[in-house]
Amino acid sequence: MRIVLDALGSDNCPDPEVRAAVDAATEFNDEIILVGPERDLQRKLGSINGSAVKVQIVDAPDAITMEDKGIQLALKAKKRGARNSMAVGIDLVKNGQADAFVTAGNTGGALASAYYRLGLIQGLERPALTALFPVKDGHAVVLDIGANPDCKPEHLYQFAIMGSIYAQKVLSIQNPRLGLLSNGEETGKGNQLIRETSPLLEASSLNFIGNVEGKELFGGEVDVVVMDGFTGNILLKSSEAVAKLLVDTLREELMSTMRTKVGAALAKPSFTKIRKMLDPGEVGAAPLLGVDGLVFIGHGRSDAYALVSAIRVARQAVQADLLGAIRDAIERQLQLLPEIQEP
Repeated sequence: MRIVLDALGSDNCPDPEVRAAVDAATEFNDEIILVGPERDLQRKLGSINGSAVKVQIVDAPDAITMEDKGIQLALKAKKRGARNSMAVGIDLVKNGQADAFVTAGNTGGALASAYYRLGLIQGLERPALTALFPVKDGHAVVLDIGANPDCKPEHLYQFAIMGSIYAQKVLSIQNPRLGLLSNGEETGKGNQLIRETSPLLEASSLNFIGNVEGKELFGGEVDVVVMDGFTGNILLKSSEAVAKLLVDTLREELMSTMRTKVGAALAKPSFTKIRKMLDPGEVGAAPLLGVDGLVFIGHGRSDAYALVSAIRVARQAVQADLLGAIRDAIERQLQLLPEIQEP
């Protein structure tokens, strides 16, 4: 198996990427392809004795940065023969020289590069950025979390298919419970998009349990939750902010007196478990589902540990033939769509 890691992605690149490439190659005994400026990467790889493991370097002297916007970003993402690390890495996947691409770089750049260079799976209209949310007793697949601010009912239907397959293949949930995020559980609740999407999901062969609110999501009562990217991005960022607020407040309170410090020391195993559950580095990266290749996008703050986690998730997707399963499911489910939409 060959996984491409964008060496110019994270906020502190390329040091976390080089360390992660060595650690992942050692742990998984797979070939990790680092894409970035060859001379600099060779020097850094040699400094940590990484030459003994299966790490290959492919030269990419340019990068898509956080400053790249609009036309400039689109040109870097789309231009044939582009030498930025995302374009070079994704082209390796497109040409069959690698199995998956992982980056902690500019999300918009990764979305555009994957869309232009890989295209979409036949039958799909939009890709969806997907996250694994920590919930009671495990994780839930949430999509879209930002790729598509405006959606049609057909798009959410397609997201539901892909999210359900991801839950089956990566989380090993045989018949994932599917929910549609709304402002109420009752049928008929929600805006026009929700009300028009619900009949499509009800008539499908997916395990649709109906509208859900945040309490069902975080209560572990649903395995896959679908929404438009505008709503999903707000949900993601709000959840991260609330989690940080609670952890920071708890830390301050526990460190405020000697008595609470003793209590904190006694409860340390429980706090460690909670911190691990809320740590995005444990999951590592979010898959961009719908493009015709495996692409995973991590957080810019990713360290080497988070990047190894991202590579682990990418490996699981390759081993489970996630791409093939989504292709088959899309073809099968979309055959039902005209029938479902008939009045």
